[in-house]
Amino acid sequence: MQREVDIFSFARCGSPCGYEVINRYNELWAIEKTFRISKSDLQVRPIYHRLKRRIEAHICISFTACKIYKELERQLKEMKSDLNPERAIDILKTIYKVTFQTPYSNTFYTRLLLKTDEQQKLVSLFKLQI
Repeated sequence: MQREVDIFSFARCGSPCGYEVINRYNELWAIEKTFRISKSDLQVRPIYHRLKRRIEAHICISFTACKIYKELERQLKEMKSDLNPERAIDILKTIYKVTFQTPYSNTFYTRLLLKTDEQQKLVSLFKLQI
């Protein structure tokens, strides 16, 4: 709390650099939040690889997962959804896709199995093809 008071009192002096300090502090907070997300929700764990190629692959996969998570968060906010990314992911995990062929045809059919209203809401929110 003391750090916040110091930053805001610095910004009140009218100096343009004071506002820049606040903006930088907010950016730092967003970066720290992203790292907390990557460690908890994405289940990114410490790297125990020895080979450079594997370390780079691990970092690449972790970064990609984080980027996808942040994009989901952005799109949910843009669509003014009451869902948070964690809940949307939990709902998505329960949606199944079934492919079948009737005995009288060589045609394959694919359908999403939507059993709950939340699943239907999420599919319609993103305008996914059923």
